[in-house]
Amino acid sequence: MTLIDGKAVSAQIKQEIAAEVEQIEAAGGKRPHLAAILVGHDGGSETYVANKVKACEACGFKSSLIRYETDVTEAELLAKVEELNKDADVDGFIVQLPLPKHISEQKVIEAIDYRKDVDGFHPINVGRLAIGLPCYVSATPNGIIELLRRYNIETSGKKCVVLGRSNIVGKPMATLMMQKANPGDATVTVCHSHSRDLKKECQEADIIIAAIGKPNFVTADMVKDGAVVIDVGTTRVPDATKKSGFRLNGDVKFDEVAPKCSFITPVPGGVGPMTIVSLMKNTLLAGKKAIYQ
Repeated sequence: MTLIDGKAVSAQIKQEIAAEVEQIEAAGGKRPHLAAILVGHDGGSETYVANKVKACEACGFKSSLIRYETDVTEAELLAKVEELNKDADVDGFIVQLPLPKHISEQKVIEAIDYRKDVDGFHPINVGRLAIGLPCYVSATPNGIIELLRRYNIETSGKKCVVLGRSNIVGKPMATLMMQKANPGDATVTVCHSHSRDLKKECQEADIIIAAIGKPNFVTADMVKDGAVVIDVGTTRVPDATKKSGFRLNGDVKFDEVAPKCSFITPVPGGVGPMTIVSLMKNTLLAGKKAIYQ
């Protein structure tokens, strides 16, 4: 069993990006600039945005953080999005989700200029991904593809089961795994809360990508010997032994599943670090105008 070390891979990619940024500056170009809008004080979002700012520093990017309280109006937020769309110095920006209930997330996503949508959530980027055109790919699926690539995990012709059908992970992940590419070329089944024989589907899978948001959902009896298991789950569960009072738990019952796998990602330290580094890769592409002029 090989443990897939997302932390080590992400550190390596940050070094590669930083070296490229140095070359861009040496040639007289500008440092890529990532802006983030954070509404309210959600614990998970705070941590995630703080990690993004740190990653920007490691990559040599310029970063800006724009904060609003939870009572910000939808109109105010949309006005700020429009301002960032027009700011020539900002190469890419994100609006951290979730947003307060009185704001339409979809309206905000669609207001972002797709050429600066480094989260890859805009319908234009999603549509381009679906038909195999260059675009900004949603960060978590992009990070998983990078792990499969760097660990030389064979995907062509393999049966891949994606657990979960969210717009952020499940759907784009399934799309990427079936693309004519390497990694890709897999036979993909997407399972969700209404799937029948979900256990049987998993038992037949060469690759399981669990993004269902239910701690310890995937158990040893669902996994065949030699399978590759990618755990996207990050649910906070109470843990009195931790200073924070909680620990992060994946969708996979790691201790019993790991011995059966050829490759598996841990939680934390697997997919998580790759999500942020994928955002950095998209920001570099945006700074270079590599996808959209």
